[in-house]
Amino acid sequence: MTAGNALAQQPVQPLPKVGSCPLGYYSSGGYCVPSSGGNSRGAIEKREAGCPLGFYSSGSYCVSSPSNDREAIQKTGKGCPLGWYSSSGYCVKSR
Repeated sequence: MTAGNALAQQPVQPLPKVGSCPLGYYSSGGYCVPSSGGNSRGAIEKREAGCPLGFYSSGSYCVSSPSNDREAIQKTGKGCPLGWYSSSGYCVKSR
């Protein structure tokens, strides 16, 4: 598999704290920070419509399921960028 064909996964990174932090994250300085154990999954803020395909609800966030190999971003406007599809108010990267 070449780098251009690598599957994108949701990045595991600190998130602005909105409500309760997702499983595998802890609250620190206004952020939800991934735990140091390495078991944290990528997450995005949850919208009213729910979570996109491949994500589950945890706290105020949508967390990437263990079998998910796709990245999601908040949808802005009516459409998604080229190579992404719409799912529950998010844009999810196509395979």
